[in-house]
Amino acid sequence: MKNIKLTIAILIMAIGMQSCNDDFLDREPLDAISDTNFWQNEEQLLLAVNGTYDFIKGKNTVDMENMADNTVWPTQTNYRLISTGNYNNDLGTLNTEWTQAYEGIRRCNHFLENYDKAEMPNEDLKRRYAGEVRFIRAYLYSYLTFLFGDVPHITKALNVGDPEIYGPRDSRDGIVSWILDELTAIAEDLPESYGAQDYGRITKGTALGWKSRVALFYEKYDVAESAARQVMDLGVYELYPDYYELFMTESDASQTTSNRETMFSRIYTTDISMHNLSREIHVPDQSARWNPTKSLVDSYLCIDGKIIQDSPLYNETTYDSLFEHRDPRMKMTILSPGSLWGGREDGNPENTDNTIFTAPKFNQDRQGSVTPTGYYFTKYCDLDAVPTYNRDENDIIIMRYAEILLNYAEAKLEQGTLTQDDLDQTINLLRERVGMHPMIISELASWGMDLREEVRRERRIELVLEGQRYFDILRWKSGDLLARDVKGIKKEFIIRQNDVENVPTDEDGYIIFLSGNTFDDSKHYLWPIPLAQRDLNPNLSQNPNW
Repeated sequence: MKNIKLTIAILIMAIGMQSCNDDFLDREPLDAISDTNFWQNEEQLLLAVNGTYDFIKGKNTVDMENMADNTVWPTQTNYRLISTGNYNNDLGTLNTEWTQAYEGIRRCNHFLENYDKAEMPNEDLKRRYAGEVRFIRAYLYSYLTFLFGDVPHITKALNVGDPEIYGPRDSRDGIVSWILDELTAIAEDLPESYGAQDYGRITKGTALGWKSRVALFYEKYDVAESAARQVMDLGVYELYPDYYELFMTESDASQTTSNRETMFSRIYTTDISMHNLSREIHVPDQSARWNPTKSLVDSYLCIDGKIIQDSPLYNETTYDSLFEHRDPRMKMTILSPGSLWGGREDGNPENTDNTIFTAPKFNQDRQGSVTPTGYYFTKYCDLDAVPTYNRDENDIIIMRYAEILLNYAEAKLEQGTLTQDDLDQTINLLRERVGMHPMIISELASWGMDLREEVRRERRIELVLEGQRYFDILRWKSGDLLARDVKGIKKEFIIRQNDVENVPTDEDGYIIFLSGNTFDDSKHYLWPIPLAQRDLNPNLSQNPNW
């Protein structure tokens, strides 16, 4: 996989130059790369394949979590604006998402139009390369249709002047059918696994797993179930034994073969490609960028499997007690008192050990990490990377086996065929890993708990900070969740009351960090087509009510 990153820069140069076939020249340049002299051998083909991997989302996968209700960014950002519903078609992120996707699609189309020219002794390898690129193209169209609905469906490399550049949008349904067909076809050409040198490339399991995600989004539950089942039957993947460690650098699947849960990740490497996620989680002299919401914290069940409103184990008399007797994944995701942290001084003036977190900090004195909700994350936070800037080399997981199990359970549920045996093969494996009370259908019924709500809760808890919550809310048509105020802990739990003297609270004393959110069912389930794109192409229609 390191080869992929090392060659991307070269490929960018190559692709940039290949499109410069000036007609007025009668001969090919001897010192430049062109379509005529590039697509000739296996080495060049691999270079071109690796270049398309640059369009797989990395940390941006996690950043998209900011569009939903699990976390809140302390300052105004485009993703936070989307979460509030207070944005329009001129928001920069909309155009960035659009243009980057189509740039990647053009790169893929260009490869697929030319790769067959290469002379290679191994035709299976050539088909595999094409399969990898076709996956990336389908992946990019998946995000475009998730976010914008109907979009232009372009499967050839367009150049300036081509009339298709000014074409209309194509039907989302048609593109989704094409995506699912593509993923089905390329799964046959991709291997189940690779050697260490090629770790990170697209596998058969990744193609089928992505198919299950796309099918679930579009309520094609039979397709989602079948694709997830095929992944489960491969026998390639299994849950990593430690949920917390799974998101730490030392457990990256690119580093250790003991991680068979991560199916596909964006790999980061020292001094070549790094990000800043760990520091953002515990920024030691400013506000933490990632702040768990009350909504997320309240969604964790008690260890007995009951919701906090019904469990006799729930105790909210102190900040510390909030974390006790809860689903163990809560302490593995949200920083609890007594845990190691990288935020330096916390909100307890009597705490003399800056390596141990005891209480949330609200005063901006640049001596420690501040939280506007009273909560911090610990998931995905590598403490060694917190003191540095942009030196985090922890891989970002795009897909893991836990999601496949959740996809399978939900697809069965929505078809009315989910059984206790299905739960034991899926969700209860996730719970068993962390020592959580199993999900038992008869028990839920006797407790008055809704099975669909619990399957969805399980997905939220298991996959938090993995960039899926916003898309789950969209496909569940649960946009009302985004219209609610963003709240934090009870104000009375804060030790230094002077620091929050002017912070508003609700009628029960919980901090209100953000209000004024809105979600209009008539338009917010799709993003608007970016203003800049409609200026360039007047034939692009707009989504309803934008």
